[in-house]
Amino acid sequence: MERRVVITGMGIWSCLGTDIETVKESLYQGKSGIGLDQDRLSYGYRSGLMGIVAKPVITKKDLDRHIRAGMSEEAEYAFMASRQAFDMAQIDSEYLQQNEVGCIFGNDSSAKPVVESARIMDEKHDTEMLGYGLVFQSMNSTVNMNLCTIFHLRGINFTISAACASGSHSIGMGYMLIKQGLQDVVLCGGAQETNYYSMASFDALRAFSVRMDEPAKASRPFDKDRDGLIPSGGAAALVLEEYEHAKARGANILCEVVGYGFSSNGVGISQPSDEGCEIAMSRAMKDAGVTPDDIDYINAHATSTPQGDMYEAKALTRLFEGTHALISSTKSMTGHECWMAGASEIVYSIIMMRNNFVAPNINLEHPDEYAEKLNLAVKTVNTPLDVILSNSFGFGGTNSALVIRAIRE
Repeated sequence: MERRVVITGMGIWSCLGTDIETVKESLYQGKSGIGLDQDRLSYGYRSGLMGIVAKPVITKKDLDRHIRAGMSEEAEYAFMASRQAFDMAQIDSEYLQQNEVGCIFGNDSSAKPVVESARIMDEKHDTEMLGYGLVFQSMNSTVNMNLCTIFHLRGINFTISAACASGSHSIGMGYMLIKQGLQDVVLCGGAQETNYYSMASFDALRAFSVRMDEPAKASRPFDKDRDGLIPSGGAAALVLEEYEHAKARGANILCEVVGYGFSSNGVGISQPSDEGCEIAMSRAMKDAGVTPDDIDYINAHATSTPQGDMYEAKALTRLFEGTHALISSTKSMTGHECWMAGASEIVYSIIMMRNNFVAPNINLEHPDEYAEKLNLAVKTVNTPLDVILSNSFGFGGTNSALVIRAIRE
């Protein structure tokens, strides 16, 4: 028999809140975390909209100065979320010292330390002026290397760089390693920097909404009047664990990961594909042994871009038209959390599953022609959720889909 994979802990640091309870209330109330950042406008952005994420306060009581010097912004977010996840999973420092735990995180940029390094070199022309920490902050593996050092993790250790599907693929990879017997426990997640250096190139593509007069209403997945996404970030962390291992140590099991699907579009570098979306979803459901009729809720990728939402809606319609599955995009509240989104949306989905509700797709006033046949939740729906599908798609045509299920003994 294949080994079962469960989730025993989760943590979140996002624009909806920096703890599970606060995020639960934000999701249930349909509360947006999006605001306007004047610094972005001063820097030269067309749009100053962003998810407003609290800066972590990490002192010497938490980590020594030497470690903090090598932490990027996204590594700080990931530390805060991972600490929550380990606490919930009842995994302490003694356990981590005595057992092998892996780490797979999604992260696809670390812009700020790269820019800072270049500025120092341009001004000083002396590598000695770069100091100790910038090299560890600037690498894409900054999150993994910091988390594995801080928590003394000695299992699998690598970063998934797969654009906006990074966080989802990290969970998929952790799931596969545990399922195949190569690991018993893996910390998985995604992290996204929020500094204004990191998203300027996206702004240049005119990918962002410019509905700056009403920030909370700017993210409008599936709405015909949507005009672009809103960048956001933070970190989400989940403790994936083999079922019998979790039971043996008396862990509180949150849910089970039962399916992972993936595909590549193989077309233009920024071009979505309904076929690619459909393949990933179908593969995840096949892996989980479920059909579209079994799915209770779908956390759509839908970022509020004209093309992306359209292609996903086409795929969703082909698979789910006429089924009972409720659909919403939590990005209507969070904006697009990019590299962390696939992980944070699993956290959001687990919160909904364990509290029996579907969060609303806010700002959906006029569904476009491609979404009109979807069972979109425009208000919070109180309902039991047994099986959830979560979609994540990214630049370069990378697609990931995950299926989670309420735990069955």
